[in-house]
Amino acid sequence: MEKYSIILISILATFFFACDKEEFEEPVTGDNLFSASELAILNQVLNLQATPFNYVNMELPSHYTSGEASNSDNTPGNNQITDLGATLGRVLFYDKNLSVDNTISCASCHEQEAAFSDNAKFSEGLNGQLTRRNSMTIINSRFYENGSFFWDERASTLEEQALMPIQDHTEMGMELEQLEIKLQQLDYYPILFEKAFGSSDVTSNKMAQALSQFMRSIVSVNSKFDKGFAAAGFPEDEEEMPDFPNYTPQENLGMDIFYRGRNGATCLYCHGTPQHVNDESKNNGLSLNYTDKGKGEITGNSSHNGLFKVPSLRNIAKTEPYMHDGRFETLMEVVNHYSDNVQDHPNLNFRLKDSDDPSPNSNVLRLSLTQAEKEALVAFLHTLTDVEVLTDEKYSDPFK
Repeated sequence: MEKYSIILISILATFFFACDKEEFEEPVTGDNLFSASELAILNQVLNLQATPFNYVNMELPSHYTSGEASNSDNTPGNNQITDLGATLGRVLFYDKNLSVDNTISCASCHEQEAAFSDNAKFSEGLNGQLTRRNSMTIINSRFYENGSFFWDERASTLEEQALMPIQDHTEMGMELEQLEIKLQQLDYYPILFEKAFGSSDVTSNKMAQALSQFMRSIVSVNSKFDKGFAAAGFPEDEEEMPDFPNYTPQENLGMDIFYRGRNGATCLYCHGTPQHVNDESKNNGLSLNYTDKGKGEITGNSSHNGLFKVPSLRNIAKTEPYMHDGRFETLMEVVNHYSDNVQDHPNLNFRLKDSDDPSPNSNVLRLSLTQAEKEALVAFLHTLTDVEVLTDEKYSDPFK
């Protein structure tokens, strides 16, 4: 009975949100400055400049704007990023007023220095309550082509995802109607909403739009990998990735393992594209039995049990602990799993089997790495770190 209730709730939520999406406000793209009088009010609690940061015309490298990546941008036509919309989103993202007791913000579970994830196994919400799952990074959220979010992919768009933690009774515990009234009474929000959407009215739809604009603007493009990828001439065939001139021999060995694999198994198929994302939830053989059913909990389909969203590997060295349940504290533990410990779950992804045929006679594939190869793979994963996105002021806390 509980299973079908969950499915019904999910369907209804999707239906009502789909109706809401038609009512999205058109972001304002004209006047892009805050006046002196507006700044005087805003900067009583914020630290904003007259000219907002540039969120729209970001210089994305060609491996983000061409080829497979060019088709993966999930930004909807009715919610294109604007500088003032993302500025509003930044303020909302860091504002603890979005929680019922003014103690929790979106950034509480998605910290910039932790690559917009949480280094705790489970995040702390209201009154010390803990979330069920580890907080995944939101970096490169823009490039999940299917647009689904959360470990169980229960949100079909980033706009839908943006409002769900706010309403969750463990995380922020706020009813949207109450939140609209609450924020309307804060001096800085009518100004920010007016500048972003041409109306000072605070609505949950506009909140979802602004938060999504800010999150989609958080893109990692300045890692050692990005520089090496450009120096190697933007190779199209990832299975034939050449050595990068800016890599050490150990890092190039790790990259070779990542893209070409060992023992028939490879990292590429679940973490491909230069953004290192994947659009399909997968079972990666963590356990034979899962207490958390993942996507299967939402759909009620047993073939979805143990399937979880594949997060971007960008800045993976900063997002420990790992997996939906935070079971691995280090990257070496993650590598050890894929090398030696993948479990033969009934829904194990076929890329971790020796046959595309999901018959019970197929065998589990493991990387079976030497210690030196494990260390090389960890070294490669560290090259995906982009320090700039972890320190850029336009993604930082705007409150004084």
